[in-house]
Amino acid sequence: MENFWDYSVWGTVSLAAVLLCSLLFASFLRRRIPFLRNSLIPTSVLGGVLIVIVASVYKAVTGDVLFDTAFFGGNGTAELEMITYHCLALGFIASAFKPSKGKLTRKRTTEIFNTGVTTVSTYLLQGIVGMAISIIAAFLISGFFPAAGALLPFGYGQGTGQAMNYGNIYEAEFGFSGGKSFGLVIAAFGFISASIGGVIHLNVLKHSGKIRTEQPAPADETAPTTPAPLRESIDRLTVQIALIFVAYLLAYLLMWGLGTLLPGMKSVIFGFNFLLGVLTATLIKLLLRAIGRKRRRNTEATDAFLMTRASNFFFDLMIVAGIAAIRFHTIDRYWGVMILMGVVGLLVTFVYNRIVAKLLFPEYAEEQFLAMYGMLTGTASTGIILLREIDGDFVTPASDNLVYQNFPAIALGFPMMLLATFAPKQPVLSLVIFLVLFCVMNLLLFRSFLFKKRKKEDRADS
Repeated sequence: MENFWDYSVWGTVSLAAVLLCSLLFASFLRRRIPFLRNSLIPTSVLGGVLIVIVASVYKAVTGDVLFDTAFFGGNGTAELEMITYHCLALGFIASAFKPSKGKLTRKRTTEIFNTGVTTVSTYLLQGIVGMAISIIAAFLISGFFPAAGALLPFGYGQGTGQAMNYGNIYEAEFGFSGGKSFGLVIAAFGFISASIGGVIHLNVLKHSGKIRTEQPAPADETAPTTPAPLRESIDRLTVQIALIFVAYLLAYLLMWGLGTLLPGMKSVIFGFNFLLGVLTATLIKLLLRAIGRKRRRNTEATDAFLMTRASNFFFDLMIVAGIAAIRFHTIDRYWGVMILMGVVGLLVTFVYNRIVAKLLFPEYAEEQFLAMYGMLTGTASTGIILLREIDGDFVTPASDNLVYQNFPAIALGFPMMLLATFAPKQPVLSLVIFLVLFCVMNLLLFRSFLFKKRKKEDRADS
């Protein structure tokens, strides 16, 4: 029988309180310290770094791991990883539940599709440079995992949750000691890269007079339009949270069923918890919409404003927990490789997205570049942070591109996710496949230029 005063009862609550307090303190520091505010480092990343500093000092003084003490229930590090894993899916589910906007024009559909292709192309480019670095490192460092570079696109392109998911697969299935922490550190480097590259580029724009130093307060594009009326005794926020967890429960049942049918793929299937969560959330949203039409209701069961707030909460918690979960002692031999990956990842992501934005989005190239660069080194929220510096009212379509590009990006990027689980078996062959897929994606991305040029040449010959 548990006593209410036992640490086992309070451990999880204490852990959650520390994570949330770190977010509050990080927010306070960003408001008070101009350097932190101007750096554009996300509050959640700063909160995670603060926890890491405190945990490192504690270990240096006592020799113990802070989160594995009795105060946190004795298993706090594992719980941090669990929070990171679940919050990834919950954040995506909340985003998937947001009501869709109006119909899209042909031009906007093309721009959204191109944004999705850019996302996948950048993943592949990050995978190419990451795999090349790790394969070379495996020849120089005894026992180094040659497929570690495949974590670069997950850490940079998809963020903390997926970096940990695939690091866990590499650690559990292929013996990559410290795989989870390696992925989490790469993800942390991604957020730093977003801040460094974003701040440098914004300062260049400011000095060239292309943007104003101060922007008007951004309008909240997520304000609810026609939410469900408050006729019931249940709170609207409670309804949104319930829908999120119902979708996640259905995703779990789906993963459990697939894992039973394909036991050899169980770790991979459960690594796609966010993707299956998006699927179940979309199906529930379609069902609710169909019921509303049948009853001739013009209201949405889901609330865009509340779903955005829930999504941001889960992603903030995911990031701070993921950084706090890093076990530095498991990766102390790999700092040189990780720093090299981080720097190269910054450069190739910056240059490639700059080229794409100028060629394919000439009407709002700067806005598209900052949004994409921020997202492809951190998360969509990081992209929005950079975008707000030059497009505070979201006048350009860049912010919508980040939202809608998920659909083509998931469809086109799914093979790459499967390939990442093959990389530990055949790292060199996987690198070659990454290169081929990158070429294919760029043929698709720049199709208008390539085919237009070919047509002109055919006309000249005739």
